[in-house]
Amino acid sequence: MTITKITLQTYDEAITLVKRVFMKFEAPEYPEEGIKTFMDFVDNKAEASQLEMYGAFVDNTLAGIIATRMSGKHISLFFVDEKYQGRGIGSALMKYMINRNENEYITVNSSPYAVEIYKNLGFKAMDKEKITDGIRYTPMKYRNTGMTDFNN
Repeated sequence: MTITKITLQTYDEAITLVKRVFMKFEAPEYPEEGIKTFMDFVDNKAEASQLEMYGAFVDNTLAGIIATRMSGKHISLFFVDEKYQGRGIGSALMKYMINRNENEYITVNSSPYAVEIYKNLGFKAMDKEKITDGIRYTPMKYRNTGMTDFNN
């Protein structure tokens, strides 16, 4: 596996992966408004230009992505293709991002599907689940000690 920055050449592939995984695992938990809000966000190239996005490639195939904003303080996107889930791709992406991150804390608004995944990666829920513009999320935070305590 290789982790590299998503470039203009791989951006469309990354967004396609995000949409595919979102529709399979996240969308069933969201009302129509939430699905539209999410799709509008990922289709907004101006918004996307504010993200720092990395992809994990297995045999030259994009297997997962992680994207942050606010100089790495907030995770905006974190998706692993279904056929690569459970193989350490997400852990490797998270470790890659954390090891390059100088912020004391990293936040995420986790979807219901990913709350347990984030907890396994060391994130703690900061509040109960909320809904904004149809998006269901739990605010979570990771204290960045500079050392990851999860595998891969």
